Amino acid sequence: MYYRFGKRLLDLTITIPALIFLSPVLAVIALLVQLKLGAPVIFRQQRPGQYGQPFTILKFRTLTNARDAEGQLLPDAERLTPFGRFLRQSSLDELPELINIVKGEMSLVGPRPLLMVYLNKYSDRQMRRQEAQPGLTGWAQINGRNGLTWEEKFNLDVWYVEHCSLLLDLKIMGLTLGKVLNRAGINQPGHATMVVFQGSPNNSQPAAPTEVVAYANGNGAAHNGPTPEPSFKPEFKAKVVIDVLSGVKSAMESCREYNLSPQLLAKWQADFLENAPKAFQSESRS
Repeated sequence: MYYRFGKRLLDLTITIPALIFLSPVLAVIALLVQLKLGAPVIFRQQRPGQYGQPFTILKFRTLTNARDAEGQLLPDAERLTPFGRFLRQSSLDELPELINIVKGEMSLVGPRPLLMVYLNKYSDRQMRRQEAQPGLTGWAQINGRNGLTWEEKFNLDVWYVEHCSLLLDLKIMGLTLGKVLNRAGINQPGHATMVVFQGSPNNSQPAAPTEVVAYANGNGAAHNGPTPEPSFKPEFKAKVVIDVLSGVKSAMESCREYNLSPQLLAKWQADFLENAPKAFQSESRS
C-alpha cells in the first residue's frame, strides 16, 4: 500500500517545497558551472527507470570537455576539476534530480539509476533492483556508497526492494544528510566514481529473461523464474526500442502490446544503445 500510494505522496510533499526553497542555491550553482566549466550547465543522460523504462536524468555538469590528440574525451578522472569534485563530494550536482522526482521518473529513495548498458549484465537477482523507481539516495548510499563493490551495492539495492517501507525511507533520508556531510565513499581509489561494471564473476553470461512484473493479467503481480527468449527479427527489436526511447510508447505499453517481459525489453534497449551510433551515447557517470 505504501509503495503504490504513500511513496509518491511523500516524494511530492518533500520535493516541491525543497525545489522552491533551494531555487536560489540552484541558480548560484548554475551560474558557477557556466563560469567555471562552460555550457551546457545541465548534464543529461538516458538512464533506466522502473522496469528499465528510459528517462533523462538531470545533474549539474562536473566534467570539462578536455580531449586527447585524437579528439577523444579524456577519462573522467582527468576531466574532473576541483570545482567539479566539490560538487560531487557535496552531492550538490544531484540537486537537479529533484525535477526528475517531481516528474515521477525518480523517487527520493531507491536504487541509484545506473547506465542503460548495464541492464543486460545483471543476474536475475540483480535485475530486481529495477522493480523500484530509482532514487536520489538509497540503502546502498548510506551503507558505503561508491566505496562498495558492485555486488555489495546490488545486494543492498535488492534488499531495499524487498523491504521498502515508510519507516525505512525516513531512516534512509535521515542518515543521508550525515553521509553527505562527512563525504565518505565518494569514489573508489583511482576513479572519478566507480570502475565500470562488467558483470558479476559468477554470471559471465547475461541473465536469462525474467518476468519481473506480469503484465498479461494487468495487475502487475510479481513473478520470478527464467523464461526462454522468443525469436524476434532485429528490425522488430529496433522498432520497439526506438518507439520507447523516442517516447512514442512507454516501456509498459510495449510490454503489454507485444507480450514482452520488462527484462527482455531492457536487454534490447541495452543492446541497442551499446551498438548505436555515438549520437545516441553520452558521457557516463554513476
